[in-house]
Amino acid sequence: MPGFPGTTLPDWIASPLRGGLVGVILFAENVPDLETTRRLTDAVRAANPAAVVSSDEEGGDVTRIQAATGSFLPGNAALGELDDVDLTRRIAAAYGRLIALAGIDLALGPCLDVASEPLNPVIGTRSFSASTAVVGAHGRAFVAGLGDAAVASCGKHFPGHGATALDSHLALPVLDVTHEELVRRDEEPFAVARPDAIMTGHLVVTPLGEEAATLASWAYRDARALGHDGPLLTDALGMRAITDRMDIGEATVRALEAGADLVLLDAPHMRDAEADFHAAVGAVTDALATGRLTEQALLRSAARNATLRRPRPAVDAASFSAALDELRSLGEWAAEAAIRWSGDVALTAPPVVVDVRRRVNHASGSLANPVVAALRAEGTDAVLAVPGEALPADRQPVVVTRHPLSDPKEADALRAVLEARPDSVVVHGGVRAAAPAVERLICMHGLGLVNARAAAQLLTGARR
Repeated sequence: MPGFPGTTLPDWIASPLRGGLVGVILFAENVPDLETTRRLTDAVRAANPAAVVSSDEEGGDVTRIQAATGSFLPGNAALGELDDVDLTRRIAAAYGRLIALAGIDLALGPCLDVASEPLNPVIGTRSFSASTAVVGAHGRAFVAGLGDAAVASCGKHFPGHGATALDSHLALPVLDVTHEELVRRDEEPFAVARPDAIMTGHLVVTPLGEEAATLASWAYRDARALGHDGPLLTDALGMRAITDRMDIGEATVRALEAGADLVLLDAPHMRDAEADFHAAVGAVTDALATGRLTEQALLRSAARNATLRRPRPAVDAASFSAALDELRSLGEWAAEAAIRWSGDVALTAPPVVVDVRRRVNHASGSLANPVVAALRAEGTDAVLAVPGEALPADRQPVVVTRHPLSDPKEADALRAVLEARPDSVVVHGGVRAAAPAVERLICMHGLGLVNARAAAQLLTGARR
């Protein structure tokens, strides 16, 4: 399942679709707005009516169809904080209706990782909780909500990425945990949630071998042992956890040998999507010729993959508007209800926002800062300052953090601001368990549009 650049279907994708390619994955550059997205997905279906269109749609920090504006969902950590499974299902259904209108069959979500490592650099607020039971319950509600909207779901990142301390976009994480604990703590949410598909993750579990789960047969056996009989997908094989060690063609064959039904390649802004696609197709063709792969196994996978196709609703401008209004209303309410704070966080002077986050979020594809815009929307004269520069004495600093306990440079930048201006308010966008110990703190549980709005209302005294 390849990605591709741009907002129109290139011939190197259209031609294979006409020949039976299972489908495509969309990224932010493909979907600048909903109308463009629907035109593109219509073109995919015109080339192959049976094609499956997928997109990373977890909500919160990870969205493609709302990447340009910021998500109207507060994110999984906020939903886990509220711990209202009925609300989670309603929000997922509203999100699903928007996804379906855009012409997308398969949402690559929910994230079913258990956030047992609060300093995890890539999961964080994408997880519902550090509790296995909470993740399972809300994962099940999210899957049901997407199903209510006739959108297929994909739980990720099996067998569980929440306890890792490395980002698999950049390196190969290793977990030293017994198989029994892995099943009990990390695999259990997948059994409870029962998503339509499961995505394997790029991580090594040392007692089970030296290979990443994506390329290891034990991971696919474990997923089947949970009772899952639907498609098993790989995470993007272009990520450095895999391609630092082998080319993408070999990785594709190894994943299929191990038990994958569907292989995701990578984002077009990360690698040469066309070259990767041809390399993967060539490697599979060669593997069939040499007997490494069999036609029968691939046909069984194709039958499972076909179950992800969904009917598409009719669409017009009014239907997009209604879906957005519904989602925004629910998301704003949830973000306001989930926000937590300590100390006196009401501003006493116009704000100067200092964003000390340093690492790009590779999963969301951005390091956007919605806090300034949210403050301005509340009527304040907010300005943005660069970390390290002198701060104006007539403004009160608002410091945005995400990994202040695990990123030394972020920690140093935060410390410098607090030493210079003890009256600073820290607005934390990471998990609550990894928030800094400061006098004035707001925990947003994510950095989506509605999270920032809820924080801005607290800061300005506009909270209802």
